[in-house]
Amino acid sequence: MPVLVPQATDFPGWYQDVIAKAELAETGPVRGTMVIRPWGYAIWEHIQAEMDARIKAAGAQNVYFPLLIPEGHLRREAEHVEGFSPELAVVTKAGGRDLQEPLIIRPTSETVFGEYLARWIQSYRDLPLRLNQWANVVRWELRPRLFLRTSEFLWQEGHTAHTSEDDAAAYARQIHSGVYRSVLEEVLAIPVLTGLKTAAERFAGATSTLTCEGMMRDGKALQLATSHELGQNFARAFDITYTDEDGSLQLCWTTSWGSSTRMVGGVIMTHGDDAGLRLPPKVAPVQVIIVIVKHDPDVSAAAEYLERELASTGLRVRVDDRTDLGLGRRLTDWELKGVPVRVEIGPREFAQGTVTIARRDGSDRETVKLSAAAKAAGDGVQLVHDALFAQAAEALTSGTADVEDLDAAIEAARFGFARLRGAACGPEGERRLNGEGLSVRCLTTADGSVPATADAEDLYAIVARAY
Repeated sequence: MPVLVPQATDFPGWYQDVIAKAELAETGPVRGTMVIRPWGYAIWEHIQAEMDARIKAAGAQNVYFPLLIPEGHLRREAEHVEGFSPELAVVTKAGGRDLQEPLIIRPTSETVFGEYLARWIQSYRDLPLRLNQWANVVRWELRPRLFLRTSEFLWQEGHTAHTSEDDAAAYARQIHSGVYRSVLEEVLAIPVLTGLKTAAERFAGATSTLTCEGMMRDGKALQLATSHELGQNFARAFDITYTDEDGSLQLCWTTSWGSSTRMVGGVIMTHGDDAGLRLPPKVAPVQVIIVIVKHDPDVSAAAEYLERELASTGLRVRVDDRTDLGLGRRLTDWELKGVPVRVEIGPREFAQGTVTIARRDGSDRETVKLSAAAKAAGDGVQLVHDALFAQAAEALTSGTADVEDLDAAIEAARFGFARLRGAACGPEGERRLNGEGLSVRCLTTADGSVPATADAEDLYAIVARAY
């Protein structure tokens, strides 16, 4: 039976152990890359589907842009290329010859989108233009970790153009709240702190970056999604202009926003326990597993009937009839893979007209009538989501300490998050935090909402050690 390194003993070791033994991913043949296995990729597909639906509901359309970007494109936005230079992978040969101009394997696509937005936008009638692509990107990582930091990863990136600063800012915030926070909390059961990045932490070339920060079970922060207001920086660099109603030529205001397979890592580290994964039901490849305890024709028939009954309600359900394997091994395996609800049925239970139901959130096992099993299992799926969210929210609340100064923030952030007034943490304070291996994850208002600007008064800084 799989035995995991305990979280309390070695959290990074536990994380790697879960990924390997739950068969989520493996390291790829090139340093820093990963091979995502079927169980891990199915989780990503469900995240992708939930995200894609919300992005389209927000008015964006999907497109696809090339993997290779001419080096000159990046250099047209100086701050942007400076921010990404250490991470770039460059192609200098193709077809057996040296290239006249090196090609960058996309680290992000603001620059190539910028060129085509300039072509496609002519007048105010073409705006707002809201585009999104699902793709892979490459950012060369010195310290890779599966799902969290890999040299190649999967993501979505949105790029939009607007007639005004207010419209662009409103849309960036709509994506931040209505897409990212919605998916994280309503789908992945991950409560997040939302706010603005400081000038030192914001996206290269952006005027403002909104972030969703989650607390992992070891007390560290994980940045899960970001949305950027780009002002007119990229519009100016790529001549993204439009003719307004008066016939005057105007610069557009643009945004970009992205989330990635890092969310899978967030699910693992927010919810997982010493027995393995605990998957939020909406992204679980199997939401209900029906385990046949011992081979018996009547039991098999009952299990298949229950499978059809559950599947008819839209649940993803599977029957485990591998009775040639030990029951303990199979139960441990499904716990490790994080299936939200498990139904066990054998000859003894069948004779009594009952089944045993176990929920992966840690609630007690219960015995229910076979005739009520479908409803109990279906209800259990939603209960698992609610329980996982409640447990993570309690951990976030109890793990966040209100402090008065940097010394107290540094001490508190050794074990969780510290929350202190932003005035106590200016650029000099950030440098001191960085020296301690800490950072300001975001700036929030007193009630935890996203401030209008990073220069607003009475802000609070969330300080933590981060992945």
